[in-house]
Amino acid sequence: MWRGARFHAGVLSVIAIILAAVPAGAQTPTSDNLIREIIVEGAQRIEPATVVSYLTVRPGERFTAGGLDESLKSLFATGLFADVVLRRQGGALVVTVVENPIINRIAFEGNLRIEDDVLAAEVQLRPRVVYTRTRVQADVQRLLEIYRRSGRFAATVEPKVIQLDQNRVDLVFEIDEGALTTVRRISFIGNEAFSDSDLRDEIQTEESRWYGFLTSDDTYDPDRLAFDRELLRRFYLDEGYADFRVVSAIAELTPDREEFFITFTVEEGERYRFGTVAIRTVLPDLDAESLRDELVTEEGDWYSSETVEESISNLTNAVGDLQYAFVDIEPQVSRRREERLIDITYLINEGPRVFVERIDITGNIRTVDEVIRREMQLVEGDPFNASRLRRSEARIRNLGFFDRVEVSQRIGSAPDQTTVTVEVQERSTGELSIGAGFSTTEGALGTISLRERNLLGRAQDLRLAATLSARTQEFTLNFTEPYFLDKDLSAGIDLINSTTDNQDESSFDEDTKAFGIRLGYPLADRLRQTVRYRLEDRTIENVDADASRFIREQEGQTLTSLIGHRIVYDRLDSRIEPSEGYLLEFGNDFAGLGGDVQYLRTTAAGGIYFPLFGDVVLNLRSEAGYVFGIDDDVRIGDRFFIGGSQFRGFERSGIGPRDSTTDDALGGNLYALGTVEAAFPIGFPEELGVRGRLFTDLGTLFDVDDNGAEVQDEASLRMTAGAGLSWSSPFGPIRLDFAFPILKEEFDKDEVFRFSFGTSF
Repeated sequence: MWRGARFHAGVLSVIAIILAAVPAGAQTPTSDNLIREIIVEGAQRIEPATVVSYLTVRPGERFTAGGLDESLKSLFATGLFADVVLRRQGGALVVTVVENPIINRIAFEGNLRIEDDVLAAEVQLRPRVVYTRTRVQADVQRLLEIYRRSGRFAATVEPKVIQLDQNRVDLVFEIDEGALTTVRRISFIGNEAFSDSDLRDEIQTEESRWYGFLTSDDTYDPDRLAFDRELLRRFYLDEGYADFRVVSAIAELTPDREEFFITFTVEEGERYRFGTVAIRTVLPDLDAESLRDELVTEEGDWYSSETVEESISNLTNAVGDLQYAFVDIEPQVSRRREERLIDITYLINEGPRVFVERIDITGNIRTVDEVIRREMQLVEGDPFNASRLRRSEARIRNLGFFDRVEVSQRIGSAPDQTTVTVEVQERSTGELSIGAGFSTTEGALGTISLRERNLLGRAQDLRLAATLSARTQEFTLNFTEPYFLDKDLSAGIDLINSTTDNQDESSFDEDTKAFGIRLGYPLADRLRQTVRYRLEDRTIENVDADASRFIREQEGQTLTSLIGHRIVYDRLDSRIEPSEGYLLEFGNDFAGLGGDVQYLRTTAAGGIYFPLFGDVVLNLRSEAGYVFGIDDDVRIGDRFFIGGSQFRGFERSGIGPRDSTTDDALGGNLYALGTVEAAFPIGFPEELGVRGRLFTDLGTLFDVDDNGAEVQDEASLRMTAGAGLSWSSPFGPIRLDFAFPILKEEFDKDEVFRFSFGTSF
């Protein structure tokens, strides 16, 4: 019986009572109309006194249509009753109720894509709660909303009730998840400066394609559509269209509820350039012109909101470095519409004197607070600084322990106090990786790695790994404590046991067992140094009888005791797929603190990335190294070997000194390499990670200590040019390179094609 019918029956009951209570022709109530007692019938779990408490009439009051009507509504409003009837029996008001059942169990059937616990967390009904049809329908809508957010607009939810004894029921939500509701077409209206395809590249939502199983961005999501509006706005503002706005974004569902058509209507407006760019300050003793080098907005350039934000960030940091703790930088913008110019003045004000009262961290179930707190560049009591707050958020994200990081602030206990809240959502940090692959250098290879990057929730990194290939068998154990002694010191130990087959290049095998410790610390922002000690037991063995005499002379076991350091200055926007910035490295190793080997080795490397146009990224890289023996020649295992993936177009150990009689590679004491490479999309969707590459590698390797007549050792420049293809496939990274030597020596070993493939699961 649905509620409308129950309410109608109740109204009829009230009418019957009124008719019985008021004699025909009576104008005023008499004492016979008084309610002398209230009798409750049908109550099982609910006490009769509780039922009476919900009534709006009491014994001693008169029977009236209005009072009984209000009582009926009050009882239904509790949600406890499936039906209520009020009737008069002499001077008694009889209340007959039918109680709603109690939910014994809630179950979900038919859900394959979304787990039971996710659905159960969304519904409001729970076991041992009173069942009502209204609440069930509300929960059905909540479940449908979950499926719509996951892109399944064709999903249906049907609630089923199973009657049990003692007025209990089992509630079962039968779910038909349906197919993903994809986006068939994305169209734009009003765009003239940029084509539809250009704008589709800027938004997150995508049209469905045959490779749609690789992404979920081709399913319709209202929240994503709202974000797309913001992405379009940012894109146009960054391109100089300061008057741009999105008029509407409409999603139309096809009649079969399987696809959407999305239409954006935009108004581009005019494109502006920067006019006058100025800095003004009200801070005493601050020379505004001395800060001009911090600006990346220049007069005559196309207007860009991104460069304005970057300039504000640079100014905030620069002024903060000058010990001005409370700064507020406001960009004052003035349009000259006829000239299509935007004048901008960066006004440096003294911001409100606000201090950090408290830092709250929420959402971290496993990770201890200390791990997050030490990444904050603000602590309780510090002057509040928005730039440092943004940097703190970026540092927490870079830990890699969280799917979501949100840093916000609110007013504290006083106007000059603020509370910072860091809300995180943890991700799994344990990794079991089993890999297989093939490369032209190593042949077939397999790897297995067990790693925990957040051991015991303290950000400690423990890794056990094994690599087996036709050439190399290596077993390693690495442990890193990122904050040794509760300071910004990363300490670690490394254990290595490896065997390498060098028969094809140099007619010997190499067995290495090593133990190392390391300590890293910051020298400045983005500048870090690591010092290390390494004890290494190396054996040159299985030397062919026909091998070079230089190799036969070094057969046997040596012990190396080495101390070294490495300095890295990192300004890359990404270490995985950089597109802008640069990286510089410098290192020294000294072997001779005991052991059998003495040498000094120095290496340096650098690389710069910058976008040329569109998605084309140019990369310039170089590296060099030099090693010399102390009181002895440099052993073959300590020299540099160049080729393979390090110098495309040549085999592994393909260039450098070589024994002319045996053709064995001997390695060199001095090398230098350089690369010019352009990476670019080749028409595939960006999410597939397919990029083409054009490159030129050049370099040299020379200098061996014992330079006999049979040694071919030329300090000449080698050079190759080629093209490649890389794909970040779902099965692992795949790379193909074709390179052709342009400059080479006759004794060098070239290699035109290189292929590598690997996967983890």
